[in-house]
Amino acid sequence: LPADLTKMHLTDNPHPQVTHVPSSQSGCSIASDSGSSSLSDIYQATESEMGDVDLTGLPEAPVDSEDEEEEEDEDIDRTSDPLLGRDVVRECLEKEPADKTDDDIEQLLEFMHQLPAFANMTMSVRRELCSVMIFEVVEQAGAIILEDGQELDSWYVILNGTVEISYPDGKSESLCMGNSFGITPSLDKQYMNGVVRTKVDDCQFVCIAQQDYWRILNHVEKNTHKVEEEGEIVMVKEHRELDRSGTRKGHIVIKATPERLIMHLIEEHSIVDPTYIEDFLLTYRTFLTSPLEVGNKLLEWFTVDSLRDKVTRVVLLWVNNHFNDFEGDPAMTRFLEEFEKNLEDTKMKGHLRLLNIACAAKAKWRQITLQKPSRDSPLFFSLLGGSDKGFGIFVETVEMGSKAAEAGLKRGDQV
Repeated sequence: LPADLTKMHLTDNPHPQVTHVPSSQSGCSIASDSGSSSLSDIYQATESEMGDVDLTGLPEAPVDSEDEEEEEDEDIDRTSDPLLGRDVVRECLEKEPADKTDDDIEQLLEFMHQLPAFANMTMSVRRELCSVMIFEVVEQAGAIILEDGQELDSWYVILNGTVEISYPDGKSESLCMGNSFGITPSLDKQYMNGVVRTKVDDCQFVCIAQQDYWRILNHVEKNTHKVEEEGEIVMVKEHRELDRSGTRKGHIVIKATPERLIMHLIEEHSIVDPTYIEDFLLTYRTFLTSPLEVGNKLLEWFTVDSLRDKVTRVVLLWVNNHFNDFEGDPAMTRFLEEFEKNLEDTKMKGHLRLLNIACAAKAKWRQITLQKPSRDSPLFFSLLGGSDKGFGIFVETVEMGSKAAEAGLKRGDQV
């Protein structure tokens, strides 16, 4: 990140150490050598990265006429300001909660969801918090925000600057942008343990009153639906409305066990979550040890008539979007062959044709060298096709464990 934005304090240490933060707060996950990290840095970093991009060959946009120049100049002034994003957010923050429009809340939501303090909250909880938050600025470094033993009435999130909490036992910790301190979501009387003071000038916070914080975290959760099995929560869904007309609303899965996430592939997906299958296939490696966990389930479900079309759709999307999952894994290649055989046996010719087209389109060219000890040695694979058959030459079979298989030759390869 550029080093010229020293105004946006993150810490007073050029190489900050990430400190341990209790579970009631969020860990500091933002650190940079320039001693700053904010929305404006991201804008500037993006601009500086774009500087070296070769734009030759791109179509040229038509040049505006002189009549529009004055109007355009104004737009350029606005968009070229790297702090514009942060200024818009600050404008929204400085409004009283009652004066915030839906657009203001969406702007705040876009900014706040990047901060660690809001990381584990659902979208509806974040939106409610954005509608009631109040903005506060402490200009001076060393100012005491909360005294030891003082009664707490708010939850605080740091937007800029650093604060230090000095505990009665002599320990201290620093909290930076995105961290939170203050009350827990309860209506009980709570008191500060330690002294909170600012470490740098221009510390900015958002505060949420205890009553609001408790109400939102306890009552807005009604939008979530928890699925339990044998006393364990196996899936959490959140109800979302994507527009005010009420036509695009439904439940979206936000958490689940790996088994339930796999099962959800063949369930009906709501209008608010139409890309669940694509999202799953893109990310499954982060929570599953092997793609066969999904593959074996799909083969099992294929035997159920009512699930066959859904299973086939999942496999076609998988082959089309992530063919490398199959091409680079012999076990997954065998899964694909078994699935292809199932399509043949159930006479699903249209789907079989789509599968073959997807595999042919996505496969990569490879060069394979197979050495034979002598002219008479067997090949360990057989071919099919040619001009007399009216189509290309393909590998029909490859002997398991043979030199041909070791070299990487696979059934279905076109020579």
